[in-house]
Amino acid sequence: MIRSRVFTDALRTALETGAEKPVGRGRRPDGNPSSYYILYRVDRTTDGAPYSDLNEDATLVYQVTSVSAPDPGDPDSVGAQSQLEWLEDKAREVVLGRDPATRRWLHDINATGIKVMARRPDAEAGGTPDPTDGIMSSAIRFAFDLTST
Repeated sequence: MIRSRVFTDALRTALETGAEKPVGRGRRPDGNPSSYYILYRVDRTTDGAPYSDLNEDATLVYQVTSVSAPDPGDPDSVGAQSQLEWLEDKAREVVLGRDPATRRWLHDINATGIKVMARRPDAEAGGTPDPTDGIMSSAIRFAFDLTST
């Protein structure tokens, strides 16, 4: 059986390591970061054999929200469009980037008992800038086709 929590933890680790930015699971990460990601699982479909069969397949869809916020040490700072775009591009690279020579993924997602068969962009959720509090954010969705190992 594909365990959502196991894959979510592996995806979070891959994004945090690849982007070198903190990633919160469904919420803002601990501390007071000025730029970060929030990772949400928004959908799951299961296909194939019944739950008792270990060769079950699943598609999990995640939303990665990129957040550019004010620097906590600078009361006059605000989120920046350029930083937000860097965060978005980096998330896409971590999830979808491939080496042009080998076609291998640039960033592995290592989830115990789970093999990633495919990664792809999903429907874009759009942006939610809030100029009144200096925070800019946007959401990208990714789908992962998984099977048990």
